[in-house]
Amino acid sequence: MPTNKDDNSVYIGRRPTNNYVLAAMMILNEGKECVIKARGRAISHAVDVAEVLKNRFMQNVDVKDIKITTEKLTGPDGKESNVSCIEITLAKRK
Repeated sequence: MPTNKDDNSVYIGRRPTNNYVLAAMMILNEGKECVIKARGRAISHAVDVAEVLKNRFMQNVDVKDIKITTEKLTGPDGKESNVSCIEITLAKRK
């Protein structure tokens, strides 16, 4: 759900796909772009959210941009690991 300063972002976690689709729809209906963000195993879930939104609920939405990055995270044992990240930007067609 949208949180923090990024009021146009949806952070993907373990909740059902439709929860995130609904959150993204609310952002897009306000006339804003929606950024779907995910890390690690949630990346495939983020892609599902974008595709369900685009193909089933709002056919007038396009993928504007996709960014992929890698973050270094330190675990509780002090070990560093690389985690993949994705940001999918969606916007309504004009």
